[in-house]
Amino acid sequence: MPTRPDTGAGRPGDRRSLPVHQDDLCVARVPLFSGLTRAEQEQVATVARPTRLGTDEVVYTAGQDVSQLLVVHTGRVKISRVTADGHEQIVRVLGPGDFVGESAFLDGGRPDHAASAVETTSLCVFRHQELHELVARHPSIGLRMLQTLSRRLSQTEERLGAAISTDVSARLADHLLSLPGRRTDDGLQVELPLAKKDVASLLDTTPESLSVSCAASATRAWSPSDPVGGSLCSTWTRC
Repeated sequence: MPTRPDTGAGRPGDRRSLPVHQDDLCVARVPLFSGLTRAEQEQVATVARPTRLGTDEVVYTAGQDVSQLLVVHTGRVKISRVTADGHEQIVRVLGPGDFVGESAFLDGGRPDHAASAVETTSLCVFRHQELHELVARHPSIGLRMLQTLSRRLSQTEERLGAAISTDVSARLADHLLSLPGRRTDDGLQVELPLAKKDVASLLDTTPESLSVSCAASATRAWSPSDPVGGSLCSTWTRC
């Protein structure tokens, strides 16, 4: 059994180390390590510290010394900041294959955000010293890390532009279309992994404004040009 990693300020008693199963390698699911051969992935897996988190468990807080790269295997982790008036602002939500902790790895700084599990989540944790050695042996890991950071920067710029130039309904439509889903005779069915208040934070609006947008859309028929239309928002149960 691997040693339990210190991933932050959560409840240590709820966090359990997990065995590494060769038929379900955490690193095999992660784009960061997709350039490696299976044998190389198995070597990397011996360095990873698999960890399980409970729903709402804190991974780390802003300003904490986090000298680890945290890779999501299953579940979701939300990255958030607290505004000057004390409100939580969700920056992004990490799903399987996503990672966090790369900024501290690259510049040695401490995070300006907090991380917590949205649901039961399993992570693969790499201490920065071990990650340095992995990048030295496998340069493709470093390259893919930079590619991911570049995509995040582009997404941040797009989100900022949307917050300035589009209304809540348009931002909600873009968000829904980014989620896994399928079209049915009744409209577009998607999985809504976050509570409404968290989606409002992610879309830079308030829960009240989001509710108004959803209520208005419920009177419209769904169409490809109006993906929010229909009964989708009215059946939103995670409040």
